[in-house]
Amino acid sequence: MNILIENCLVLPMTAGAGEAQYFRATVGIAEGRIRMIDRDGSRTESFCRQWGADMQVIDGQGKLLMPGLINVHTHVAMTLMRGFADDLPLMPWLNDKIWPFEAKIDRDDVALGARLGIAEMLLSGTTTFVDMYWYEEAVAEIARETGIRAVLSPCFVDSRMEAFEKDLPATLERAAGCDRLTVRVAPHAPYSCSKENILRGVELCHRYGIGMHTHLAETQAEMEQVRKLHGLSPIRYFDQLGVFDLPTIAAHCVWVDDDDIAILRDKGVSAAHNPQSNMKLSSGVSPVERLLQNGVNVGIGTDGTSSNNDLDMWEEMRSCAFLQKLADNDPCTLPAYEVLKMATVNGAKAIGMEGELGVVEEGAIADVILIDIEKTHFYPRHNLVANLLYCGKAADVDTVIVDGRILVAGGKIVGVDLPALYAAMEKRVAEILRR
Repeated sequence: MNILIENCLVLPMTAGAGEAQYFRATVGIAEGRIRMIDRDGSRTESFCRQWGADMQVIDGQGKLLMPGLINVHTHVAMTLMRGFADDLPLMPWLNDKIWPFEAKIDRDDVALGARLGIAEMLLSGTTTFVDMYWYEEAVAEIARETGIRAVLSPCFVDSRMEAFEKDLPATLERAAGCDRLTVRVAPHAPYSCSKENILRGVELCHRYGIGMHTHLAETQAEMEQVRKLHGLSPIRYFDQLGVFDLPTIAAHCVWVDDDDIAILRDKGVSAAHNPQSNMKLSSGVSPVERLLQNGVNVGIGTDGTSSNNDLDMWEEMRSCAFLQKLADNDPCTLPAYEVLKMATVNGAKAIGMEGELGVVEEGAIADVILIDIEKTHFYPRHNLVANLLYCGKAADVDTVIVDGRILVAGGKIVGVDLPALYAAMEKRVAEILRR
């Protein structure tokens, strides 16, 4: 079905730094792409003649159209552990709570956790997510079914190499033939994967022609441990192993120095900034402004719901801006438009789809969202872009379109029985705890 969105405000995200622009237009979507942005009313009739035989018309009055949000680092099935392990530092959180819980889950658990997490993301305007987890083949199945766009990263630690070796080809097979799904390899972290296994991951990436997705330089303890074992920072260590010769997304990048930043820039590594998770686990503050100023691409991720505790990119964007202003002691750091770019334009670049996603532009893939801006917190409109970042909420998302298909309409997710999903999740978690 083709779509005509009439008389909406459009925030295209195509302007340069500090040049946020929006305008009123009618937007036409056909065959999964944005085919028309009509600012003066001269082209709509022609579009309707060409594409109107199978077309849904949406009234865009009182709404703003922008690119869908791109969550560049999460563990979507960890909705299973939302609220299970709060108020702990990273290593006790992992060793004492998360990994013992994960040892009891199976493929069906992961599928259900992914189903809930994907629903949460779609309802809040996320159209693409970059995942990392076990049983990633199951996540691929749910992503394919629900219509969201996903980068799926089967994960390994030293104790799960056999399972990973099965999950990777199964995930590739599940993603095959679906343009919305791509695959990466995910060594969990330098402290949980041996040199030999990291090199095995690099070899598999070269074999299948895919990229990497990993946790890196997240905590001071990680930095000290890797230096003690290998005499290098985590960034230098992974660079030495050839990880960065592949397209790589490195989550966190908190504990980095100038030499690390130069490596990330020169090797084209994209950093996934997770401000709420880093705050909650007291991991530190990533030097986002310094990364950006030195030419590193930085996107925004939520991390998993056991360390956040939600998948709300609006909260994540606002936290990103506020945390960096505080850490840099500079209220001018990361202005609103730059943070919106991190969650759209930069996210698209991180997954190798720059220009195709993250913008509202003729020819781009139709992954877009409509925001209901007729809300109290959007008035007065001294600066609508600033209002969007500093006041926008998940509940403001009215319509979500992925690949030209409407997945959320009027704030309601299409084709999902949410009460049944909630009941299934409660039952499943109780079963896992009994195990």
